[in-house]
Amino acid sequence: MPHPSVLISDLVKVYSGGQRAVDGIDLSIAEGEIFGLIGPNGAGKSTTIRMLATLLKPTEGRITIFGNDVVKDEIAVRGQISYLPEDAGAYENLKGREYLKFMAAFYEGEQGAIVSRGIDIADLKERIDSQIKEYSKGMKRRLLIARTLMTTPKVAIMDEPTAGLDVMHGHYVRAKIKEVVKATGGTAIISSHNLLEVEFLCDRVALINKGKIIALGTPPELKARYSANNLEEVFLGAVGSA
Repeated sequence: MPHPSVLISDLVKVYSGGQRAVDGIDLSIAEGEIFGLIGPNGAGKSTTIRMLATLLKPTEGRITIFGNDVVKDEIAVRGQISYLPEDAGAYENLKGREYLKFMAAFYEGEQGAIVSRGIDIADLKERIDSQIKEYSKGMKRRLLIARTLMTTPKVAIMDEPTAGLDVMHGHYVRAKIKEVVKATGGTAIISSHNLLEVEFLCDRVALINKGKIIALGTPPELKARYSANNLEEVFLGAVGSA
């Protein structure tokens, strides 16, 4: 059994207005696993993702990434992860290649190799040398996925990686995430409303509702448990019975 890369224990996040966005989550995510977080709007997915990415501090509980605490060892954790928020943008006046070079400079390693890997992942052909402001939404997202994965992070954290993309770009991004993460042996944590995406990508899935984990397992296990044909039916069954 692979060692855990991420451990979440008794995780709680209460916002200043008293809203309990995350309410006692426990999770162990294995090294090499692609793990999905799904749930209705306001369930606590994005709050959990942002705590994993060191952008929010837990109110209670603990998260460790390869043994490093996201609060006490924040700098070490940031060296192990790569984070892609749903609303991520890029510098519009840069060309795609220039953007990847600029971002690669923030990381250790051979810069040329990192950029070359990013160009391969984005697979924008000659458009890698066009200005980003000329890109379609799908092309920008491919560039941002490349930025996220080109450094072969130990843990890639992606919030809604294909939000708003058409079928062709969405399919490319999903396939590329799976290909790169499995080839490098990294861990990926993905939050998504796209249940087809989660079922295609993820080794295991946690369903969050009202800040709590209400179902956890592989897609086949969850479908069997809820007598469902797909994760959409699992989602409806689990939330309806919670």
